[in-house]
Amino acid sequence: MPKGGPDGGDGGDGASVILKVNTQLRTLLDFQSRTLFRAPAGAHGSGNQRSGKSGDDLVVEVPRGTLVTDEETGETLTDLVDPEGTLVAARGGRGGRGNARFATSTNQAPRTAEPGRDGEARRLKLELRLIADVGLVGFPNVGKSTLLARLSAARPKIAEYPFTTLEPHLGLVRVREEQSFVMADLPGLIEGAHLGKGLGHEFLRHVWRTRVLLVMIDSLSPDPGRDLAVLRGELRSYNEELSRRPTVVVLSRHDLAGGTEAREPPFDLEGSHWGGAISGVTGEGTRELLELLWTMLAAEAPRDFPVGPWDGDQVAGAKE
Repeated sequence: MPKGGPDGGDGGDGASVILKVNTQLRTLLDFQSRTLFRAPAGAHGSGNQRSGKSGDDLVVEVPRGTLVTDEETGETLTDLVDPEGTLVAARGGRGGRGNARFATSTNQAPRTAEPGRDGEARRLKLELRLIADVGLVGFPNVGKSTLLARLSAARPKIAEYPFTTLEPHLGLVRVREEQSFVMADLPGLIEGAHLGKGLGHEFLRHVWRTRVLLVMIDSLSPDPGRDLAVLRGELRSYNEELSRRPTVVVLSRHDLAGGTEAREPPFDLEGSHWGGAISGVTGEGTRELLELLWTMLAAEAPRDFPVGPWDGDQVAGAKE
C-alpha cells in the first residue's frame, strides 16, 4: 500500500488427511475405486493484514481393525483397533507469512513475503485385520466352510481339496431374535504354520482378533488327540495369548463317521469346552453348539484387542 506500509496477511495452513475409524464399515472395498486423497490448501492472505483461512481437514473413514503401513519404508504406523481411533496420515503444509511480518524500524516497506511450506505426501498400505466373535480353527477339509454356510447366509467356496478357503469369510449367525454373532471361516491350519508353512501367517494374523475359538477336529482322523495337540501348539507358538483364548472343541463331519456316539471327547480338552460331535451337512449337534457359543460370548466382556502381532514386525505406535 503506497505510503501506508506493508499490509499483506499470512496464508492459511493446508489441511491434513486423517484416517478415522467408522465402526459401521466392514471392508476396504471403497479404496478399490479411489486411491488418491488430497486435502485442500489454505487460502491466500490478502490486504489489510487479513490472514487466509486454513483448509478443512480431509477425513477418510476406514473400518475398525485397519493396519496402516508406510508403503515406502514398510514401517507399521498404527493399528486402528480403537473404535474412536484416528491417524494423521499426511500433515498439511504451513501457511506463508505476509510482508507485514517483515517490517522493521530500518525496513518499513519490505517487498518480500514467505512462501508457504508444502504438505506431506505419502503412500500408505491399508490392510484389514479381521475382527470376529467366533473363529473357526482346524486343518484343511474339516468342514469349516460347510459349517459357516449351514449356520449363516455366507456362501464360502467348498470343495474336497486343501486350502479351499484362501481368505477369511464372515457370516452373521443368528441364535434367536436379537441374538446374533459374527463367525469367521479362516484358512486351514497345518503343522508348522507359525513358521509360515501352508497359509500359516495368513491364518494366524486373523485368528488373533477372534473372541472365542471353535476348534474343529475331523471325526475320521486316525488320531484326533494328536490333531488337537498340533493345533494348540501352532497357536501357542505364534502367540502365547492365543492358548488362553476361550475355546470350544468339536468333532466335525460326524455324518461320515457312521453315526457313532461321541458324547465324551476322545482327547484331553486341557481346559477347553466340549462342543460335541457335529455335522455341517445334516445339522447334527449345531443347535447345542450355538447355545454354548452364545453363552460363552455373553459371559465374556467385549474384547479390547491389543495391537499386533504382525508376523514379527514391531509397531511404531500411533503417530501424528
